[in-house]
Amino acid sequence: MPVAETRRRASRLRRFDWVLPGAALALSVYGALLVWSATRSRTSLTGGDPQFFLKRHLLNLVIGLVLMAGTSVLSYAWVRACAPVFYVLSFLGLLAVLTPLGTTINGAHSWIVLGGGFSIQPAEYAKVAVVLGLAVVLTLKSSTGVLSDHVADAVPPRRIAAAAVVAGVPTGIIMLLPDLGSAMVIIVSTAGLLVFAGTSGRWLALLGVGSAAAAVAATHLHLLAQHQVNRFAAFADPHLDPQGVGYNTAQARLAIGSGGVLGKGLFNGTQTNGRYVPEQQTDFVFTVAGEELGFVGGVVLIALFAVLLLRGIAVARQCDDLFGMLVCSGVVSWFAFETFENIGMTLGIMPVAGIPLPFVSYGGSSMFASFIAIGLIENVRLRSTRPAVTLD
Repeated sequence: MPVAETRRRASRLRRFDWVLPGAALALSVYGALLVWSATRSRTSLTGGDPQFFLKRHLLNLVIGLVLMAGTSVLSYAWVRACAPVFYVLSFLGLLAVLTPLGTTINGAHSWIVLGGGFSIQPAEYAKVAVVLGLAVVLTLKSSTGVLSDHVADAVPPRRIAAAAVVAGVPTGIIMLLPDLGSAMVIIVSTAGLLVFAGTSGRWLALLGVGSAAAAVAATHLHLLAQHQVNRFAAFADPHLDPQGVGYNTAQARLAIGSGGVLGKGLFNGTQTNGRYVPEQQTDFVFTVAGEELGFVGGVVLIALFAVLLLRGIAVARQCDDLFGMLVCSGVVSWFAFETFENIGMTLGIMPVAGIPLPFVSYGGSSMFASFIAIGLIENVRLRSTRPAVTLD
């Protein structure tokens, strides 16, 4: 191997941000323990194997790490050039869910069953596709795509309109499933990208009003499923029907509140072992940490997310081109909102929306999409020529 090639690879290896994937790996391992605790006694789900979900979660983790590594070493130019292709494939995947290939789980027609106990949720990959698609569209506002040390010029209206279409088309399809949680993630990620791209406050306010109007129209036109309407009603009135529409949140808050400072001990949660919290291995996995590991366990989990998000911000700050900065910003916005919404709904400060906790909740599609996103951030970092940024 030529000396120059060896030095180039060694230089890239030194630039690899080990903290970022390290935080993602720690969250996934933490999640494996929580998923195991939440499912080991649920024989109706495990088929008699108390480690079934643990094994599948660890398998998803290994596949996710491979996807992350592969994404991080792809040609940066190839990632940018193929972003529209990935967007189209994601769009076709969402359309496929609307055909007889789609399967309904927990009220959302969001999955395609592959056989052998495996399924795919295209909406999760749409999150990656929209971030890439928006980064391409918003980068075209600059003739060079290179960042300067000054604030970016305002995004032209035609680019804002294009961004609205790029985000709005998959969001509209996802709402038809209906999968309100994934739609919310895409909307927030889009807002984050527009902010970091330098969109003026006037346009952001206009888009915000438009989104609010669309939400009101969707409610009045009965585009939301009844269970989604019930979730918002339960959020507005926490004491509404605690044995019905408010049951999930009531049991989640009871589980977390009973954990105290240090928790009851891993595998010793009475709410968890009693199977009182629905969907505890997915949407309500944080309740296991709160009940069994207490306030300290919850803080550790949140701290790991803080490390992940701060590293993503640091890579965005050091990036020397607009496309890479927007990709990192979009991923950070995505993870930040999912984390806040998921933990918030278990505490009763956000409505239940069926959003997974990144890397922690059980689910292959969510795990794979999240690790692909980490790979994209690493890809940007490995090819940035600016010095590394630290967040002091």
